[in-house]
Amino acid sequence: MNKNSIINWIEFGNISIPNLLLSNYSSLNINEEQLVMILQLYSFQQQGQSFPTPSQLSMKMSINDQKCMEVIRELLKKGLLEIIEQTDDQNMRSESYSLSPLWLKLINSSEDVQQEVEEKQMIPSIIEQNEESIFSVFEKEFGRLLSPFEIETLTMWMDQDDHNEKLIKVALKEAVISGKLNFRYIDRILFEWKKNGIKQVDQAMNYSKNFRKKETQKNQPETKYTGSIPFYNWLEK
Repeated sequence: MNKNSIINWIEFGNISIPNLLLSNYSSLNINEEQLVMILQLYSFQQQGQSFPTPSQLSMKMSINDQKCMEVIRELLKKGLLEIIEQTDDQNMRSESYSLSPLWLKLINSSEDVQQEVEEKQMIPSIIEQNEESIFSVFEKEFGRLLSPFEIETLTMWMDQDDHNEKLIKVALKEAVISGKLNFRYIDRILFEWKKNGIKQVDQAMNYSKNFRKKETQKNQPETKYTGSIPFYNWLEK
């Protein structure tokens, strides 16, 4: 390779592909063809061209103009890409592709994974304390002695409602995670689980995870990232 070839190679530039995209694209229902299209659009953006034509895209891919438009429409339909209209000072309109919806979904997906990891780390710390009575576990989480009424409630959950101790401990941790540490909230969680036939710890954890995911999708706009992770409010069920 001569010096001119090296200079041309350097001046052609390069792009840095986010590892978060490569690691999580399949979880966003992105296939390999769509992934390559995203990378091509990202590459054009890095070169200052925000609205490449299908012909320009097809020249860099193994698909024709029409197929390029089909892939772009699929990305738009999935909410991973958007077209932004802009007007300059001379009232001239222009359009550009924006990958912001994709980045936001990746961020939210990463937050969900992190939350799940944290929950898995927190829950065993309670449910594995088999050597301690459930009353001691509750007192540790509440940071005080339980009242006679609370002790009676705990006893009723086990004797009358037939909830096993491990399930009650998971409900306690669910209340801790949701920032609703009170017996009324825990009782509501146990009621919902019993109503839905939840009897095992893994069933309860999956049920809670699915509910939080649904609430997150319902309450958090896809195009706005707030940095917070909403939790399912069992009392508003």
